Amino acid sequence: MSTLFEPLTIRGMTTSNRIVMSPMLMYMAAEDGIARDLHLVHYGARILGGVGLVMTEVIAVSPEGRISSSDLGLWDDGQIEGLARIVQFAHEHGAVMGAQLAHAGRKSKSQDRGVAPSGIAYEGLPVPEELAIADIDRIVEAYGQAARRAASAGFDCLELHAAHGYLLHEFLSPISNQRTDEYGGSIENRSRIVQRIVSGIRNAVPESMAFLVRLSAEDVVDGGLTRKESSWLAAQLAELGVDLFDVSSGNVDPGYGAAVFPGYQANYARELKEQLGVKTAAMGSISSPELAEFIVSSGAADLVFVGRALLRDPHWALNAARVAGVEPALAIPTYARATGPYERGF
Repeated sequence: MSTLFEPLTIRGMTTSNRIVMSPMLMYMAAEDGIARDLHLVHYGARILGGVGLVMTEVIAVSPEGRISSSDLGLWDDGQIEGLARIVQFAHEHGAVMGAQLAHAGRKSKSQDRGVAPSGIAYEGLPVPEELAIADIDRIVEAYGQAARRAASAGFDCLELHAAHGYLLHEFLSPISNQRTDEYGGSIENRSRIVQRIVSGIRNAVPESMAFLVRLSAEDVVDGGLTRKESSWLAAQLAELGVDLFDVSSGNVDPGYGAAVFPGYQANYARELKEQLGVKTAAMGSISSPELAEFIVSSGAADLVFVGRALLRDPHWALNAARVAGVEPALAIPTYARATGPYERGF
């Protein structure tokens, strides 16, 4: 019996299986941030390949929040239609879709200099402009407006990106946040912007819409964000309406200060699930069906985020089904289903 191919319901969203296409930076949009045919084909291939939940790449909440000048965006109503077309395709073929919302902060390469909680540069990039309180207020509002547009596009869930060294993680980490006002110092203060954004998004979208957050469990560097702090934050965010945590680590600075191996991040998801009783997703070099099955069947996480393996093979989920010995309902035929005069064509 395969747990990997069991459905999972989160609020009004039900996935057909536990496989998620992880948000991956593709840099395929034009400067207007609008999704086009290339995006439909890119995501559509994984939808037809049997992925239960397809997450978009990073979608910027403002033009200055883009990582590159070719990021998707949801800062304008004109960007809704292109994304809605992809969501409709997913729904027509048995998948659900999520939008990952983010602001690049000091890692933005779409302008001369990014913005950040403090004027501390990410290695190799210019010193960012320190955000004033009024700027923070505008960013909080931008997230809420982007969430509203995502709901209008028909997305089944949202994910707030608060990891990997982008703006919200920059606020959370003492490495990049050395403010002395109400947004710096203690974890209560450093997480203030994240909590405000979560509350704003939850109020901007339907109650039935599932809400995910990608967190860095720890920075894996001395003086950085700790597991204790991220666990405390996850508990606060769950109270504010977050349904599932996609747990990662590191990347507040270039490089990764620990061992990397298949499933190397999965233990973070297991720990958070056991500590708080929340739903979690595991990520981190998960490329084999056997490992994905073990993670969910052992109860370490509720979902597995698969990234590069799905770039290499859009039909990765089909192979996982074969390994698991199941025949899920899919939008394209498989050899086992081929019958009649067309059987020899497979």
